Amino acid sequence: MDTPETQTGHHWSLTLLGIGLVIVFAYYGESVLAVLFFAILLSFMLSPLVQALEYLHLPRATAALVSMVAVLALLYGVTVASYNQAITFADNVPKYSEKIRSILQPFQRDAEKLEKTSEAVADPQPSNVVSVRQVQTWPDVLTHGAGTLTDIVLAASFVPFLAYFLLTWRNHARSATVMLFPLHHRNTAFVTLGLIGKMLQSFIVGNLLIGLLISAGSVGIFGLLHVPFFYFIGVVSGFLSLVPYLGVVLAMIPPILVGLGQLEPGDLVIVVISVVGMHLLALNVLYPKLLGSRLRINPLAVTIALLFWGAVWGAVGLVLAIPITGAIKIVFDHVESMKPYADWLGE
Repeated sequence: MDTPETQTGHHWSLTLLGIGLVIVFAYYGESVLAVLFFAILLSFMLSPLVQALEYLHLPRATAALVSMVAVLALLYGVTVASYNQAITFADNVPKYSEKIRSILQPFQRDAEKLEKTSEAVADPQPSNVVSVRQVQTWPDVLTHGAGTLTDIVLAASFVPFLAYFLLTWRNHARSATVMLFPLHHRNTAFVTLGLIGKMLQSFIVGNLLIGLLISAGSVGIFGLLHVPFFYFIGVVSGFLSLVPYLGVVLAMIPPILVGLGQLEPGDLVIVVISVVGMHLLALNVLYPKLLGSRLRINPLAVTIALLFWGAVWGAVGLVLAIPITGAIKIVFDHVESMKPYADWLGE
């Protein structure tokens, strides 16, 4: 007869085995799972528009089709406008690069002197040293699974179709998913799926609104400071600010790069202050108002989630880490044995 200690050991063994299988499945199923998750996010983003069109007595399939065509047309317009601005900006890159190089040249000379000094005092390597395995860098990690441009376009082409089917068959998919559970768990599963759906919808719409607000503020401030291509740089900086933790640093890079040699030092300081100020405004005011009631995950859990999903899926994992973690927390909240883990993830 098994003792309580043996049963506990078996429980943890099965738990670790399950976690390992999930990690392996997520790692090798990245291309399929990432497309599915992006389709789910897109379907929840379009769900309010579909419901509004249904109030106008449009069939759900027609409303979903109209919504999908509208978002694809908007995406096409944004892509064309961004491409034209990017081409114009690229034509001016040589002019900016010369000025940036002249500014950074003294620092480069100092760095070269320091490198030569360190090489002179370093011990020579033995002649019998065997080559060491190259350590994977963060760029390699972030581009993990990216594949060729053709692979990315092919995978992305499935997202609108999956989102359309998810929109048209949402009620059927939800009820069919609930029916997979035993009878006494179906009500809990129904409530859990509803909460996950509301969380995802709030996450997408909230981030979109916050990105638009920060972009509008950035465009206005950069325009007053005469930052080159302020209308394009402001939007890029605004949405880069949404990146967890690194957003404030990433948002500074575009305006500073185009501003070096074009703006006065005082204006560059104002650019940095404005980027930091808008980021803090979004973090302390906009996020709690738009996402706080739906997404309650503590900073430590967010950091671990970003590290884990970034290592497994690269840049795609960084985008999906927070909604996936939020969905996991909601599931844990409604499973009695997992509630301690939900408390650990929560605020």
